[in-house]
Amino acid sequence: MSHFRLARLCLLLAAVGLNTAPALMTSAHAQKADAPAAAAANTVRPELYKLIDSAQVQQLVAAKNVTELQNRVTQAEALPNRTPYENYAISRVKMVTASVSGNNAALATAIEEVLNSGFEPKESQSKLVLAVADIRYKEQNYPAAVEQLKRYETMGGDMTTARPLLVRAMYLGKDYTGAKTQLLQTIADNEKAGKTPTQEDLKLLISAAHESKDTAAYNTAVEKMVAFYPTDEYWSELIRVGVIKKPGFSQDNFMTVLRLEFAAMKTLREEDYVDLAETALRDGFPTEAKNVMDAGYSAGVLGKGANAKAHGQLRDRANKGAADDAKNIASGEASAAKAKTGAGLVNLGWAYSTMGQHDKAIGFIQQGIAKGGLKQPDEAKLRLGAAQAKAGRKDEAIKTFESVKAGGGLSDAARIWTMLLKQPAGAGAQATAAAAPAGQ
Repeated sequence: MSHFRLARLCLLLAAVGLNTAPALMTSAHAQKADAPAAAAANTVRPELYKLIDSAQVQQLVAAKNVTELQNRVTQAEALPNRTPYENYAISRVKMVTASVSGNNAALATAIEEVLNSGFEPKESQSKLVLAVADIRYKEQNYPAAVEQLKRYETMGGDMTTARPLLVRAMYLGKDYTGAKTQLLQTIADNEKAGKTPTQEDLKLLISAAHESKDTAAYNTAVEKMVAFYPTDEYWSELIRVGVIKKPGFSQDNFMTVLRLEFAAMKTLREEDYVDLAETALRDGFPTEAKNVMDAGYSAGVLGKGANAKAHGQLRDRANKGAADDAKNIASGEASAAKAKTGAGLVNLGWAYSTMGQHDKAIGFIQQGIAKGGLKQPDEAKLRLGAAQAKAGRKDEAIKTFESVKAGGGLSDAARIWTMLLKQPAGAGAQATAAAAPAGQ
């Protein structure tokens, strides 16, 4: 997590006029005889005025003459019988001195004196509180920073720029639940305003949700990360938490998961390429196995290391099977059509899809689903949706995926397929169909 902070403290303090003395500060001689009592009370005696005269203070600030500024503060504080307003005026100059010298501890103390005086204009009080919050954050006193930021919020301060600091102070102070709540609000506000949540906010939400053991918030954060900043890492995590780890997932549907990963991610793990290829070969889809092995070699994952020889043997089997399948596939159409169930037609259609003949594939899979007798009709719908996607018929594919309702991970996989198809062009890896290689 990057180190977050507000705008430079000197700019923040300049916003409340810390480069000048208080607006009401005048010498007693400058008051008219008939001035109201309240106004007369907001004055300083001449000997104090000479020490903290606004024009002179500004010159010392410009010259960064901290020694003289501190000398004047010391002399001012030595004056006896100071009025509350005189103490306030001195505290303002102490803030200037501390700011110029970079003494944040003294600055925070002086700010609190100013706030507690009762003389600081209401419109600048919240800015001073925000300055204290920034100081506490930089001191890594995160609970104190949170306290000041909440104080700022209750004073009506604008949380647009302050909330990121509040979130990070909460997170670094190990208030993960508080950080998560604030982040969810920030992200919701961004989306409502038509703005894209920042990647850092989403990463922070993922971490805060994980630390606070909030599975729902974690899943939401991963989904949003995939939606706005898709990477292989987050697609893999979304599939893990959104399908595999969900209650009721059936290992019988693991091939569905592997196919989804292959569609969504640019690069799989070595074992996933191998598992997908071996299972495709076992299930009678050698061209799919060939496509997977080719992709693994192209990605530089397969064909090297201790398993290089095994990879080569698996690839040879897939290549041979794919060549045979290309010669013989048409001969299976008649038998598939005569079968009692639609399973043969669905498998035939999927085989055609792996060969890049997607329109032909769609027809056979649809016939198989209509014929019925399938062990898992919704698994067939997933293959139909994938074929439609590869054919460039994205809207049809989305409707097909949205019709999948079966459990065991199938409806969850279908939902992620839909997310994948709704990604902006180029965001997905191999899946949106028009971009898929012809052989897939």
